Amino acid sequence: MHRRIHPVAATGGAVVIGVGALYVAGLLLTGGEVPEGTRVRGVDIGGMSQSQAREKLRKELGAASAAPLAVTVGDHADGVDPGTAGLTFDAEQTAARAARSGADPLTVIGALFTSRGDAIEPVVRMDEGKARSALNELAKKHERKVRDGAITFDKGRPKQVHPVNGLTLNVDASIGVLRTSYLSGKPGPTDLPTRVTPPRISAAETERAMREFAQPAMSGPVTLTTGGKRIVIAPAALGKYLKMRPDSSNRLVPELDGAALIGDPAVSPSVAEATSKATEAKLRLNGERVEVAADGKPGQEVTAKAVTEAVLPLLTKSGTARTGEVATKVIQPKVTKETVAKLGLKEKMSSFTVNFEPTPYRVKNIGRAAELINGSVVMPNATWSFNRTVGERTEANGFVDGIIILNDQYTKAAGGGVSTVATTVFNAMFFAGVKPVEYGAHSFYIERYPEGREATVAWGSLDLKFLNDSGNAIYMMAEATDTSVTVTFLGTKKYDSVEAKKGPRTNVKQPSTRPGAAKDCLPQEPLEGFDVTVERIFRIDGKEVKREPFRTRYTPRDSVTCD
Repeated sequence: MHRRIHPVAATGGAVVIGVGALYVAGLLLTGGEVPEGTRVRGVDIGGMSQSQAREKLRKELGAASAAPLAVTVGDHADGVDPGTAGLTFDAEQTAARAARSGADPLTVIGALFTSRGDAIEPVVRMDEGKARSALNELAKKHERKVRDGAITFDKGRPKQVHPVNGLTLNVDASIGVLRTSYLSGKPGPTDLPTRVTPPRISAAETERAMREFAQPAMSGPVTLTTGGKRIVIAPAALGKYLKMRPDSSNRLVPELDGAALIGDPAVSPSVAEATSKATEAKLRLNGERVEVAADGKPGQEVTAKAVTEAVLPLLTKSGTARTGEVATKVIQPKVTKETVAKLGLKEKMSSFTVNFEPTPYRVKNIGRAAELINGSVVMPNATWSFNRTVGERTEANGFVDGIIILNDQYTKAAGGGVSTVATTVFNAMFFAGVKPVEYGAHSFYIERYPEGREATVAWGSLDLKFLNDSGNAIYMMAEATDTSVTVTFLGTKKYDSVEAKKGPRTNVKQPSTRPGAAKDCLPQEPLEGFDVTVERIFRIDGKEVKREPFRTRYTPRDSVTCD
């Protein structure tokens, strides 16, 4: 029995045989070469063997693959070095890809009927670690910090600070963009992805704040009144301590530093005239006991809070409406007839006197420092400071130029002689038995002071401070003559007696000789340098309860000649 073959099946078999024949024929004709017309970024490698194509691609695209990749980060143009970013062009794999694409059946058969080839994408390799590092550097270079809109005040004039969007490179998103743009052949730079941070304070908000507050605030002076006195504050002074800060809803609101404003040199004199300080009771000694010589008096004070509350509402007004009342606060003195016993101010704790050779600058400066210290009240556990109490030794503060020690030699400067007062306070503190916090001796020894029990001060660098750990208040009396200064501590003795015991000089070093300054030379007598220890001995009921060492190192005082 003969089996009959269906015509359609026969036809299908013929088709299969025909396609296979065409594919084989195409392979024989092309010989495994890159299809005709194949291009890689405009480089024609059609009809070449794989090795020929590879060498041509290296030659033709080598320069382009090494050239910096033009990019933009926001509105900044820059370039990325492919080597630094770990980008390389793989010519071998690109040629292999072109040859493989020419080996698929459709391409082989199609090549029998057409001469046109395809465009092949170059194979790009990327070291992601290097790429990320290069992009991080690019991000740092072109990062733009967000800037909020703001209002500033300069010499009585308001200025508007325009907001700026923050911008930073999106490194994660830029990795892929960098890779695809490398050897893309597209003209112009590649825009790298960025993140934009809008400011909290917009331009519209700064314009509103300028219009509604800042411009009216600086339109003229404001006047505060109290007790029939006037405190006039000019825009220039206001602007120094006036700021506009964003609130929780990102709205600019005014903020005034009232404490700094009333302390400004242009404002403080009129504040002082309109107010009065509390006056502490004046104390004196009757034998060893304290008595009140004059009672304390309350004062009237303008507080920072009161000034802020009075000034801010006036700033948006105009003309005579920029005048308003400021509240004052009654300040009671710490020491009065009623409080002196409660504060423990009952007896002399210590007293010390230092004598000096009278010169006009010493008399002036020592007297002024004693005047500023006299009447100081140091509450229990409070720290007293020489520099804070006396202030900077300037002409405006009542001091004149005199002789000081600087760089281990005598020289002229403001406040010369004040260390005599510091030494007197130090010894009064020493024998009162309270705790020193900061002190420093002169660099070389000065004969009129007790060895190891003296102190010097310098504005801005060295202070004399003590902590009142006596358990009661301390009242400091200071008085000066043309030849001496005396400081007395009044309070309640914590110890029956405090004594000083000085040890011998050790580590003695001899001075040398050196010439003085060419201008304003001051001669200097030589004196040896040495170490000395002074012990402070505390006694209660005649028994020693503790002792503290005070160690001092004096450098040699060189002989300075002025020939």
